[in-house]
Amino acid sequence: MLINELLTLPGTKGGPYPGLYLFMGAGRLVRPVLHRASGRKELIGPMEQPFMDIACLKEDIREGITTHQELDPTNMLSLIASLTPFSDYNQSPRNMYQCQMGKQTMGTPCHSFPHRTDNKLYRLQNPQAAICQTARHGEYKMDEYPNGTNAIVAVLSYTGFDMEDAMILNKSSYERGFGHASVYKTIKVDLKDEADRAGAGTDGDKPRMKFGNKKVRKGLGSSSNGGIGTNDEVLYPTLGNDGLPQVGSWVQEGEPLYCVIDELTNRERAGKHKEKEKACVQSVRLLGQHSKGKKVNRDDVVSITLRIPRNPVIGDKFSSRHGQKGVLSILWPNTDMPFSESGISPDVIINPHAFPSRMTIGMLIESMAGKSGALHGRFQDSTPFSFHESGDKIAVDYFGEQLEAAGYSYYGSEPLYSGVSGCLMHADLYVGVVYYQRLRHMVSDKYQVRATGQVNALTRQPIKGRKKGGGIRLGEMERDSLLSHGTAFLLHDRLLNCSDKHVTYACRRCGDLLSPTTEKSSVLSAGQTAIQAMQGTSRLRVFCRNAKCRDMTKRDGSNDEMVEPIILPYVFRYLANELAGMNIKMTMEIN
Repeated sequence: MLINELLTLPGTKGGPYPGLYLFMGAGRLVRPVLHRASGRKELIGPMEQPFMDIACLKEDIREGITTHQELDPTNMLSLIASLTPFSDYNQSPRNMYQCQMGKQTMGTPCHSFPHRTDNKLYRLQNPQAAICQTARHGEYKMDEYPNGTNAIVAVLSYTGFDMEDAMILNKSSYERGFGHASVYKTIKVDLKDEADRAGAGTDGDKPRMKFGNKKVRKGLGSSSNGGIGTNDEVLYPTLGNDGLPQVGSWVQEGEPLYCVIDELTNRERAGKHKEKEKACVQSVRLLGQHSKGKKVNRDDVVSITLRIPRNPVIGDKFSSRHGQKGVLSILWPNTDMPFSESGISPDVIINPHAFPSRMTIGMLIESMAGKSGALHGRFQDSTPFSFHESGDKIAVDYFGEQLEAAGYSYYGSEPLYSGVSGCLMHADLYVGVVYYQRLRHMVSDKYQVRATGQVNALTRQPIKGRKKGGGIRLGEMERDSLLSHGTAFLLHDRLLNCSDKHVTYACRRCGDLLSPTTEKSSVLSAGQTAIQAMQGTSRLRVFCRNAKCRDMTKRDGSNDEMVEPIILPYVFRYLANELAGMNIKMTMEIN
């Protein structure tokens, strides 16, 4: 019997339940610490850790109380936190932001793409190993699963396009493949689901579906012997004879992705590509399903993986490893980018206002370290707490000396020339190499636009939902802000004209919304032919069904002058109907 964790808890008032606890489950999370008394490693579990005194550094040891010590001070950091370079120089919230964004990077999720069937995979096409790496990078072999690119970053307020955390990207860098990525989406087509969707036939038989591409006979015009020639062609030319797409073919919105045929009725149904953007068919897999007493049917379920290219566009999200996130604001031509004396143009320009309040000094040090590492051709160790804040071993001096040895400024700044005028900018601008991550939040997945479209059948107001082409709700708070701005006509346009504008008849005499109605007017329709009457062109008269109003109508068969069309939201009419169903009559004062 293997015991992963064993501990005894004495009875204490208000403490945990006392007893002897033994954990024998497989996969118990344990971690190594140094047992000070024996000088050996000990694996401790999650239940005993809260009751132990573990020192992080030698200075933290309290004799007679501290029983254990961390093998490495960076063990207090999680895996993602320990991948952040120079995290000890950053403000704490920024490190926490990076812990969130590290999980959202488009990188290298696996090396087995041809065999993966995940619903959605994000892949960076041109990833690079980071020049600044922590010790944990090597332990977890992160170089084999890179999730970003080393970019030359200039800290500069160059145009108006880098305000509010936006970043300018060099157009030539983009054309060379910076940030290019793909999304892999896998859809599963089950013949059982297709049969259920088709429903039973007129004779009650369940449809028997199979994948296929129906052949149709098409005329070729007159043949040489005077007859009419025919030719058998498949119904969907983009699909193969098996009703499945060719690997490597491209599909646009609305084009068939697969075709199933009912063997009983010979009726076909094609599944269409519903995405707005075009996709490439990456792989098609036939998934056999076992059924009792039968052979495996290889065509029961088909899995189709689509690859959608997602190169950076304006509005896509990028981030450094220090919680400095920003969106791409413009692809700036290389000819207009600033350049250094050696002719280097930055890949990315970020605004200097990103640093003072956020205090991400780690990013500035990474910029120096990456630059010196690129110049000397070596990876830089950026493990947290490996440099001191004062004394001999200061990070700035360590990397500054390397930069100076390579002929650059000690602090990583360089004079830059304007790409527009070619004149020297009278400031030493900070230029270095920073590892940039492309995040999975893209404009292509988030934009929502609607002019006209579906409405709710009950309220006749626009539906919600990006997928269905719905609108964005203008709620109470938005209404309040429009009111506070005094834009009454705009509010009227939003809440009536662009929503559920409805024209109905209302009676000015009794104020009723439900009593006014129409009927065929014998007076106005007199002299019509039978054909005109059948075509529905007979004239209608408008009157109020209320007994008092009917008595006050001037003459039978004519319109009631007090019944007039008014414009109101349809939900108001719906409310009147609902209240009437509860025996509550609603009357209006109409001027």
